[in-house]
Amino acid sequence: MKKLIQTLVFSLSMLFAGIAIAGPVDINTASATELATNINGVGEKKAVAIVEYRNQHGPFKKVEDLQKVQGIGPGILSKNRDNLKLASKQAKLDHEK
Repeated sequence: MKKLIQTLVFSLSMLFAGIAIAGPVDINTASATELATNINGVGEKKAVAIVEYRNQHGPFKKVEDLQKVQGIGPGILSKNRDNLKLASKQAKLDHEK
């Protein structure tokens, strides 16, 4: 029983450490790997879909536009809203050149 509790405590501490490590991610400039690492509920497949959508349609104008990507819904957006950001206007202008 003691071993089980120790394992559980260790597992939970690692889980929360992983959450704390994830930092704000710019959805207009991040790579698929960065998106998958920093957005809870997004794995490599959804992250690639985000990058492909961004490449086809241009930069996201607002964080909510992320829901236009298939597989990204209000649940993922609400869980990650504080962790999502957009590039500055200057970065967007540089991207359009």
